[in-house]
Amino acid sequence: MAVDQAKLMEFLGKAVGDMGAAMTGPLILVGDKLGLYKAMAGAGAMTSAELAAKTHTDERYVREWLCAQAASGYVSYEPATGGYTLPDEQALVLANEAGPAFLPGAFEIIASVFKDEPTITEAFRTGKGVGWHEHDCNLFRGTERFFRPGYNQNLVDSWLPALDGVVEKLTAGGRVADVGCGHGASTIILAQAFPKSTFFGFDYHGPSIQIARAAAAAAGVGDRVTFDVASSKNFPGSDYDLVAFFDCLHDMGDPVGASAHVLQSLKADGTWMIVEPFAGNRVEDNLNPVGRVFYSASTMICTPASKSQEVGLALGAQAGEARLREVVLEGGFTRFRRATETPFNLILEARR
Repeated sequence: MAVDQAKLMEFLGKAVGDMGAAMTGPLILVGDKLGLYKAMAGAGAMTSAELAAKTHTDERYVREWLCAQAASGYVSYEPATGGYTLPDEQALVLANEAGPAFLPGAFEIIASVFKDEPTITEAFRTGKGVGWHEHDCNLFRGTERFFRPGYNQNLVDSWLPALDGVVEKLTAGGRVADVGCGHGASTIILAQAFPKSTFFGFDYHGPSIQIARAAAAAAGVGDRVTFDVASSKNFPGSDYDLVAFFDCLHDMGDPVGASAHVLQSLKADGTWMIVEPFAGNRVEDNLNPVGRVFYSASTMICTPASKSQEVGLALGAQAGEARLREVVLEGGFTRFRRATETPFNLILEARR
């Protein structure tokens, strides 16, 4: 076997980079859970002793953590003073949970797939599915924390205005179903923005619904938000002005059946908003950093979830707009368009 040494070394360098990234993942969770990033945000240079004292943690552990963070480029190090600084840009990503770029939730998802790897490996052998409910609980919390910043940034200000007439209906007072709502972040954001409307969140995962109910009460919208356990093909209610699916249609075993059920649940002039991971229509369109994350998540989470359900169509997280259009139209809708997009999401609109 002829080996190109330059290519070998290039690939080994890439693999070592990935090793460092993988080892950094748990350290991000440590920093998030212990409040290390939040303590460093806006504080300027800090020594390991100062950070440990501020966060009531052990200095020796904190010192090693800071060295790893500096080697990863997550914090900067000043040799003359021994101080470590979390730059404002990194703080926005690592410490500002209300900001648009907060990412530690993604690393909770990653932690869950490492724990679930033996189960997924066995599914490769058998072809059986692995349901959402069968994953480590880090997945449920991490998903909510990962998606919530994007919803805060985009849902009310840009995604809904891109849909025909929806903002006006919800401002006046409409009925909204949020299907696959998880912990209810998207439902609660909508309820806070449109106090005259009524909202119904549905998810088949009972523990998530319990958390969503508590979150709605804490947010002060419990009087206008109802959360119930139901699937995408049997959620109750009719005459909805808006039905929303946030990053979940591709996870469903029978997305065509879900499409048909949404159609009969909407008012005649109602709208189905489908938010899906950003993807092109061809594999080669998605061979990039975002596609790398989404294909990997799809292998470990989305495809197994779909295969665990009836039909098991397994669209995958990188299905692309053309394939999603086929599913929606097959369910009976006649109008389908891309309303808007972000680097991470397609926002699609379907109507009768």
